[in-house]
Amino acid sequence: MRGSKWDQRLRRADELAAAHPFAAEGLRFYAQLAGFQKSLYEGLGPGNGVLQGDWDHTVLLPWFAPFLRLIQQIAPQPLAQSTASLSAAGESRWTVLLDDFWRGNAEEHDPAESLLAWAFLQPYAEHLADHLAPTEFHGTPSLCPLCNGLPLVGVLRPQGDGGKRSLICSLCAHEWDFRRIVCVACGEENVEKLPVYTAEQLPHVRVEACDTCHHYIKTIDLTKDGHAVPVVDELAAIPLSLWAVERGYEKVWGNLLGV
Repeated sequence: MRGSKWDQRLRRADELAAAHPFAAEGLRFYAQLAGFQKSLYEGLGPGNGVLQGDWDHTVLLPWFAPFLRLIQQIAPQPLAQSTASLSAAGESRWTVLLDDFWRGNAEEHDPAESLLAWAFLQPYAEHLADHLAPTEFHGTPSLCPLCNGLPLVGVLRPQGDGGKRSLICSLCAHEWDFRRIVCVACGEENVEKLPVYTAEQLPHVRVEACDTCHHYIKTIDLTKDGHAVPVVDELAAIPLSLWAVERGYEKVWGNLLGV
């Protein structure tokens, strides 16, 4: 019995934390956060809003104070301090932050507050996406076809003698097909400008970079490790993130650890 996708994520975080001490602290933080996200996801019912529409203030706001209390307890000190300040600001401030993030105006807030808004709203958006009627999309867009969100991580799934590439949305977690040899950020197709890097510790995780726009995305190669859970394994690949930053690449979308 595989359990829910949230259970799979939590189980994978525990496995990777035990196997890779360099990522253990971040994965333990993620596991506690994901436990809250799972409760929020499972506590929602159908009809609690629409993607690219209004979010349900009545349903979500009662969850936000407990969310902030949890983050203050488990987060690294800088994020915990930002969370305490936001907690003290009160419900009207929370509403503005969440509304701005949901409408795509996250740049109006400092990065820590935007990270908090994303971590809180992500399971809500995922719940909405999971309850949409199946829709057929054409083409391979670089933004999520459901919510217009940026991709968080790429995936290579077995297909024939190779791997089929897809992207997972940073907000609603929808997965959609994407071309294998093309930059997610700028559309560059020249293979000589699209270097790929891996690390010995996690050979199934790839940094797919672009020397034209200097962005990168991490991709989880399920042809090499079929047990990987992309959104979790991406978090564990901290050495690859640090390597990419040192060489001047910027991530398409930062993860919950800020890398």
